[in-house]
Amino acid sequence: MLKKHSISIKHAVDGLIWALQTQPNYKVHLLLSALSLIGAFVLKISYIEFLIIVFLITVGLVIETLNTGLEQTTDAIDRKIREDIKIAKDVAAAAMLLYAVGSFTIAAIIFVPKIVNLFL
Repeated sequence: MLKKHSISIKHAVDGLIWALQTQPNYKVHLLLSALSLIGAFVLKISYIEFLIIVFLITVGLVIETLNTGLEQTTDAIDRKIREDIKIAKDVAAAAMLLYAVGSFTIAAIIFVPKIVNLFL
């Protein structure tokens, strides 16, 4: 049973490495995540606010991973332009967009007052 789990973990790590090496959006996520974490330390956000930022980062990467998996799956089905595949890809991308807007809003609620306080 342990061997089965270690193989599953290896495949998951392989998928993560592939995504990090091939998907530009992952690099953007990681850059923005690093900036958020640096900002969290510089601005001395609270423990709860820090947990929220880490949660937002994690969920964003999860949604991007699912979006990438769906894109790869639909490309494996057919690379020709098909309306049903386009809809599937667009809806998955919309999920990431909605999450990005929501997480940006939450991060702004946490960070903006602290940035403003630096200048007051």
